[in-house]
Amino acid sequence: MAFEVKVKKIRENAVVPQIATAGSAAADLYACTEEPVTVPAGGSAVVPIGIAIAVPEGYGAFIFARSGLGIKHGIAPRNCVGVIDSDYRGEICVGLQNHSDKDYTVLPGDRIAQMAIMPVMAAEYVLCEELSDTERGKGGFGSTGK
Repeated sequence: MAFEVKVKKIRENAVVPQIATAGSAAADLYACTEEPVTVPAGGSAVVPIGIAIAVPEGYGAFIFARSGLGIKHGIAPRNCVGVIDSDYRGEICVGLQNHSDKDYTVLPGDRIAQMAIMPVMAAEYVLCEELSDTERGKGGFGSTGK
């Protein structure tokens, strides 16, 4: 099921997000820079995408790593998953973290991340005195034996 997401170019050389194949879950995002950007080994850099989008109400846009960059080069979004709210209309930028011991250079027009539009539910958080019991209860990290 596809629906329309409006895209506004903020920078002239911006590329509209593109789905690579009919079965792709997310659209590629492209670096929109005039010059190469180096993400230093163990460091980070912010890379502009050059677009703004209108995420439909009831949805969010989520920025994920491109598997090839993450696995082959250790490059992934700095905040693990970026979240773009439906009321944000500014330029999309991706903070990249270099988890490797080698500098990585992003060239203008490189595919650097992917973006999926997903439904979100608003929650009302209600303070209470007790929570319902579960089999796991208060068991924390590793408590299920896995």
